Amino acid sequence: MTILYAIIVLVVVERLTELVLARHNTALLMAAGGVEHGRGHYPLIVILHGCWLLAIVIFIPENTPPNWWLLSIFLALQPVRYWIITALGQRWTTRIIAMPKTQPIQTGPYRWLRHPNYAVVALEIMVLPLAFGAWEIALGFSALNAAILSIRIRTENQSLYGSGSRNRE
Repeated sequence: MTILYAIIVLVVVERLTELVLARHNTALLMAAGGVEHGRGHYPLIVILHGCWLLAIVIFIPENTPPNWWLLSIFLALQPVRYWIITALGQRWTTRIIAMPKTQPIQTGPYRWLRHPNYAVVALEIMVLPLAFGAWEIALGFSALNAAILSIRIRTENQSLYGSGSRNRE
């Protein structure tokens, strides 16, 4: 297996595992009185991430040698992703779930950033294709991700912070 495909398999397994955890946490949050917001743009996020991985597989030749420095940055983002998930605990999900009477998470990366997960994802979308010389994929999907995140962050801030609820991502 080439380095490119090994990384893609790693990302796919990671994302599928996260979706299982997110589904579990979403069910817990909804059972506890949570309200979902931004349901309409959620499929766009799923499509974007799937197409991003597919574009990498289709347009980057299998044996392309990586830029090890950029690939190291991508790999270094993974523990940050787990730090974010751990900091949020059962409140971590891929959806926007507003919970009444909750306080914001003040631990982990949330001490410094309101949306650290989105920062990590934005960097991943840019850095992974760049690590294999695919600046066009990095640029195109980064632009699409920024457009979707502008909607998502506005929706999240309004639903979670503007409504009196204090949940995070």
